[in-house]
Amino acid sequence: MSKKLLIIGFVWPEPKSSAAGSRMLQLIEQFLDQDFKITFACAAKTSDNTYDLSQLGVNTQSIVLNDASFDDFIIKLQPDVVLFDRFMVEEQYGWRVIEHCPHAMRILDTEDFHGLRKARELALKEGVDVTVEHLQNDTTKREIASIYRCDVSLFISEAEIDILTQQFKIDQSLLHYLPFLLEPINEERINSLPAFKERQHFITIGNFLHPPNYDAVVYLKQTIWSLIRQHLPKAELHIYGAYESQKVTQLHNEKEGFLIKGFAEDVNIVMQQAKVCLAPLRFGAGLKGKLVDAMQNGTPCVMTNIAAEGMFGELQPNGFIENHPKAFAQKAVELYTNAELWQDKQDYGFEVVNTRFDKAKFENDSAQKIQDLNTDLKRHRQNNFMGSILQHQTLQSTKYLSKWIAEKNR
Repeated sequence: MSKKLLIIGFVWPEPKSSAAGSRMLQLIEQFLDQDFKITFACAAKTSDNTYDLSQLGVNTQSIVLNDASFDDFIIKLQPDVVLFDRFMVEEQYGWRVIEHCPHAMRILDTEDFHGLRKARELALKEGVDVTVEHLQNDTTKREIASIYRCDVSLFISEAEIDILTQQFKIDQSLLHYLPFLLEPINEERINSLPAFKERQHFITIGNFLHPPNYDAVVYLKQTIWSLIRQHLPKAELHIYGAYESQKVTQLHNEKEGFLIKGFAEDVNIVMQQAKVCLAPLRFGAGLKGKLVDAMQNGTPCVMTNIAAEGMFGELQPNGFIENHPKAFAQKAVELYTNAELWQDKQDYGFEVVNTRFDKAKFENDSAQKIQDLNTDLKRHRQNNFMGSILQHQTLQSTKYLSKWIAEKNR
């Protein structure tokens, strides 16, 4: 008999708009392979870019924030497993799940460590390196509380698990590494990609609603691009991303070759047309979808440490990792003009995808983790006493705040 999985989404999946959307579809497909019957519920509005989950046989349900109608919905559904899409969703619905489906396994998909991203943003604004004080921000506290309240949390980056176990002493049993789950790149695919001489210009891509992406575009505009153009005066930078606003479009400058292209209907096409991908992210967390897109399409990158974090392990990167603007620009020019170097970096990218993100390597471990938890869930929860404490205290405050809002909205 199929087990029932309820995914409560922060937003409806948009794989063409964000790495988070692609990641969610990967998770859905993995759970389908494990014979789960899936319902995806979300309180957000859909858009033109929303993926049609019915194509995968997934049921969908619109839900309402701070409303008892969710209680009726989950009582009727009675899922075996509930997956929260980011900690904010667990804060909103976790207490209702515990109250009405106490035996359902609770999984938190973090997407990325939001508290780490916030810490880096705070440090950047102050012009200093990240400290423990930055890391112990309110977002981190909320997120870690959510991790403790769940039975297991999925992390896309090994670097973030290291921070949580070493800095915050969270038990490894509560954390599970599950990166991007990708199909291997075979020889036929590699041979079909445009060669060095068939490509031109630079590319950067990312959802403009995501603050690190917008900051990176401004940083390119104000600091890095002019250094590249000094050596490559005819080169262009093509900037793609969903949800461009006026503050983004006003950065467009044809004379400078700084071109805002907007939403990319097919990231593979635009990435294959480009010679080099630029990812000068100055804050953020998790794995960067733009780097995966680049590696899958044979486009070498120049990136910062933050962009590269968690991506390559012990393998060579598909380009260069530089934080200083002048060094960043120099390596971008070098990659753009040196065909042999470009080819080497492209090959490294294929190796990274096939070695570190082959979905077949993670499917069995993930399925086994869930099975083991389900078999011994009572003892697992007893060992997570901090989670019980947080449910006892924080659960009540969020519960009654939500009830107060519901009454107020009547």
